Amino acid sequence: MDEADRLLDLGFKDDLQRILQRLPKQRRTGLFSASVSEAVDQLIRVGLRNPVKITVKVKSASGAEDKKTPTALEMSYLVTSPAQKLPVLQELLSGLSPTPQKTIVYLSTCAAVDYFQHVLPILLDSFTIVPLHGKHPPNVRRKNFTKFADSVSPTLLLTTDVAARGLDIPLVDLVVQLDPPKDPKDFIHRCGRAGRAGRKGLAVTFLTPGRESEGYVPFLEVRKTPIKPLTKPEIDIDSVDTASVSSKIRTLVLADRAMHDKAQKAFVSWVQAYSKHTASSIFRVADLDWTEMGNAWGLLKLPKMPELKSWQGDKFLGVQLDWEGYSYKDKVREKQRKTEMELRAAGISPTLNTRPRAQTEAWSQKKETRAVRDERREKKLKRRERDKLEKMNDAERVQHSQLSEMIAKVRAQTIAEDHDDEWEGFAD
Repeated sequence: MDEADRLLDLGFKDDLQRILQRLPKQRRTGLFSASVSEAVDQLIRVGLRNPVKITVKVKSASGAEDKKTPTALEMSYLVTSPAQKLPVLQELLSGLSPTPQKTIVYLSTCAAVDYFQHVLPILLDSFTIVPLHGKHPPNVRRKNFTKFADSVSPTLLLTTDVAARGLDIPLVDLVVQLDPPKDPKDFIHRCGRAGRAGRKGLAVTFLTPGRESEGYVPFLEVRKTPIKPLTKPEIDIDSVDTASVSSKIRTLVLADRAMHDKAQKAFVSWVQAYSKHTASSIFRVADLDWTEMGNAWGLLKLPKMPELKSWQGDKFLGVQLDWEGYSYKDKVREKQRKTEMELRAAGISPTLNTRPRAQTEAWSQKKETRAVRDERREKKLKRRERDKLEKMNDAERVQHSQLSEMIAKVRAQTIAEDHDDEWEGFAD
């Protein structure tokens, strides 16, 4: 079973139970993962007989210490402001020699992928941009994955953590993490897409100055996943480069109101993901510079968000625009927008639901609502468990009890880790 540390996190309890019921008692079971946590150790102790743990470690060039990453993979980081990330990505790709044929760029959300798949082609015209995320239909995911895997010209896969685990993509030269992973355990999985099977690879993580770079790098070093500053190629970005990129993105967005909608949705989803980062003591929404973030994304205005209620800056980011004349390229959509404008001007609601929208809370303040929902879900699961137990024979009940005990221990460990602001990193 591959990715053993995620089997229970992803809700595979029933599948595991069905598999175990059909397997002979005399068997050999292998659990594999690049980041085996303490939860897997508990899984081994409870679910396996006579387990043997095999850990692959690599010594550094000096032979003085053990590493968890192959020597062929160079893991580096760049400290850059949000507004400089895309200009730095441009210079990184153009400065590497030879030009990387296959590059994976990780973003934190699906909506961000949907937006930047239109932005990057105007900045990286020599690369083919292929988007891939979990909300794509299965046939689209297969098509795009095959397109990237089989590419023979410089191609960039723009993706989320859906491509962090379980994929063996041949000949990946470069991995760039524009957004560090929400779960720090996925860091090594992302980087591991390059430098496979003895092939040289480079993984670069973008960190903003201050708390991110000062906190994230030491945590990785403690967990034997050291990263070092990127020295080659040399990156030199000035304010002119930053302003030029922002201007190009805004020109793209101004050409079609649909791009503005995508940008707003992507930015909101990114802030939501950032606020839910496991390493919350390092990645803090309160530290964000909203004006710089808006310019970095090429926004025409900042979206309405609870996190911005107390912010006193210019939410239009200095952009002067006739919003009523700002149109969609799609004629059907533009006609619908004009119709809605006319209805509002006449005092008529354009929607059937005329009730005022409930005031939304910040994502960080929704814990109480989620707790109630989780409690209801737990009650339903308990009822289903009782019904299932009544249909089992004695042998099945014993096996079910053992599996339930194992899952309870793993969940307890997971909950303890989730409530620890200072995450423990990557265990052996």
